[in-house]
Amino acid sequence: MAIRNILKKGDDLLLKKSREVDRFDARLAMLLDDMADTMRAENGAGLAAVQVGVLKRAFVAETENGVIDMVNPLLIYREGVQEEGEGCLSVPGEYGITSRPAVVKVKAQDRKGKWHIYKAEGLRARCFCHEIDHLDGILFTERIIRRIPEEE
Repeated sequence: MAIRNILKKGDDLLLKKSREVDRFDARLAMLLDDMADTMRAENGAGLAAVQVGVLKRAFVAETENGVIDMVNPLLIYREGVQEEGEGCLSVPGEYGITSRPAVVKVKAQDRKGKWHIYKAEGLRARCFCHEIDHLDGILFTERIIRRIPEEE
């Protein structure tokens, strides 16, 4: 496992749509493990493959039960609205209030290709939406409804 470099705002790769994962092999497992290590090293809540330069529809997210892998995620349900603060490891120093669903359900595969449905609320729902946006080439800065000044 290794810590990978995180792409920063201004890198055109971050604005590209990621491709579906069709091979569930040791290479994918290593990518997901590296992403989890990188996310934790940077104190992140989630990290998409594109943020480490890989255009695959996969992300990792920290949950109360540890890190989960989300491969080929599909947002299948959303309910309510929450307006909370967000930041991003690829956009250091920028923070803002975004409008996201309060509750989501995401259908995704795990590292072995098995499908699961995850229900999330609050911060976790925001995280899932944020990471799925990355897979579609959308940075959270496009979702900001009010900027938050960087703390001095």
